[in-house]
Amino acid sequence: MNTEASALLRRIRAWLIFFVVALVLSGATAFPLVSEVRLLDSLLAAWHVGDWFPAFAEWISHVRAGLDATDASYPFVLYGTDWLAFAHLVIAAAFWGPYRDPVRNIWVIQFGLIACAGIIPLALICGPIRGIPWGWTLIDLAFTLGAIPLWIVLRLIRRLEALQAQTAGPKPPTPTPASVNLAG
Repeated sequence: MNTEASALLRRIRAWLIFFVVALVLSGATAFPLVSEVRLLDSLLAAWHVGDWFPAFAEWISHVRAGLDATDASYPFVLYGTDWLAFAHLVIAAAFWGPYRDPVRNIWVIQFGLIACAGIIPLALICGPIRGIPWGWTLIDLAFTLGAIPLWIVLRLIRRLEALQAQTAGPKPPTPTPASVNLAG
């Protein structure tokens, strides 16, 4: 592999590591959701955030009350957030393919871009149905920013693919049925 291809591969891998770490961290936060929201609510109260952003502080308190009630009476409902976290970890593992062989596994990057685009209708349709405030829906929509590193990786992979095609030289022609002599 020449130096330009090696440099492209290092950049691809660096962006993929960044993306996977962000994906794992965002997913891992779903496991301790109840305690995280309790801590956040307590910090917002201690820092008097409600004085500057009352709607935000009220929403977090409302979410905490809902999670506390769910955890006390229906803890099995929170199992859904465990599956959410698990899904993030599984999706992150899928990016091992592009890390190893980006050109061959470019489809994983394309799948990731489709998933990022899918956030938009999910947040805009399900958010209002579930009573999510518009400001929080905007936070959910921010997860589409994951498309930025994936788009960069996609472009880098395309460059790597073109570079590999140039250095590989012409490929031998693929045999067609007409060119194959079956007689021997």
